[in-house]
Amino acid sequence: MNLHSYINNDVLPLLPNYPVKMVRGMFSDCTNTHIPVVEDNKLLGNISEDDVQGFDPDKKVSDYLYALDLFFVQKNDSWLDVLESFAKFNANVLPVLDGHNIYVGYYNLIDVVSLFKETPFLSEPGGILIVEKGNTDYSFSEISQIVESNDGKLLGAFISANHDDVTQITMKIGNSGLNDIIQTFRRYSYNIVAGNEEDSYVEGLKERSNYLNKFLNI
Repeated sequence: MNLHSYINNDVLPLLPNYPVKMVRGMFSDCTNTHIPVVEDNKLLGNISEDDVQGFDPDKKVSDYLYALDLFFVQKNDSWLDVLESFAKFNANVLPVLDGHNIYVGYYNLIDVVSLFKETPFLSEPGGILIVEKGNTDYSFSEISQIVESNDGKLLGAFISANHDDVTQITMKIGNSGLNDIIQTFRRYSYNIVAGNEEDSYVEGLKERSNYLNKFLNI
């Protein structure tokens, strides 16, 4: 994926001599969480909308350089690196620097997420399956083998949670119903967290449970 066409300059970077009052006005006219501060085409940091509300409106940005958040991505970073940085820095704007650390613009979170929507993980038809297993007990090669051995096509997979020594993996699976795949994951000691097709194993347990209750009530 080529992210370069998504480099944005709709909101111009701030200069250190800009008054805080003007910066507040800029935030009121956009939805950015941060605005980059640049001097001589070099990024000094990012001023946040939350912080600027507590600054003295009669002072300048240069009086608050210590409060800037310094984060950015490189122009040659992959879209996954960029997406990870959005999450890491809790921002909807990421300054972009070239190979010489010159500021060239910024990425907007909405634009990058729109790229993710074009991937087969979201655009191709298929079912979503979420499984979990011990951190040291699973492997993506095993997960792929389980899916493909049941004539499924793994369209994408990622670690969606990691807690208490248990890893949760979310998958998008095409070309097949999920029931056989779910049963195979169970045989390999994976816990099934969610699947968006009917789980015949669970339905079967419910039926047998209802039958047993009827038998005991005779």
